[in-house]
Amino acid sequence: SLGGTRALTCLLSALPGDFSLPLAIVLHRAVDGDATLQQLLHRHSSLPVLEAEDKMPLAAGHAYLAPANYHLLVGHMEFSLSTEAPVGFARPSIDVLFESASAAHGSKTLGVVLTGASADGAWGAGKIRARGGTVVVQSPETAECPVMPRAAIAVDAASSILPLEAIPGLLAELSQRKS
Repeated sequence: SLGGTRALTCLLSALPGDFSLPLAIVLHRAVDGDATLQQLLHRHSSLPVLEAEDKMPLAAGHAYLAPANYHLLVGHMEFSLSTEAPVGFARPSIDVLFESASAAHGSKTLGVVLTGASADGAWGAGKIRARGGTVVVQSPETAECPVMPRAAIAVDAASSILPLEAIPGLLAELSQRKS
């Protein structure tokens, strides 16, 4: 979504190399997206950044990018990909990722909502909170486009609202508790 690439490079570059959780990343992108985004994020991260594949196992300390034009779902031990209809005009959809992750991992789920130009993620963030998980939302004032963070805040899904630069530190701290 709008500003998402910059926000993700900022977040990934600040996470420690010993980050103990798997990260699943959804970024709204063109249907015919190529490996350029994955390569860019990998260059800015001390964690391996991979494009998720169907039935790929979750591994701690890895970041997985939803492929263009596929929903990314998280199961107990592996990812799955779906070509179901777009949700809120988006495939991949943040709501789909958040709902599947919270269904599989309940209170251990940690979601992050960053800058973006739609409400995608707000409903799924609400699911994470309802199942006892944690949702960190970028403060709208620091977002390139505040629509997505405001939508998550409006449905009372935010456990924490922080400027982008403070999110990696909190994630590192929370990962120690959730792993």
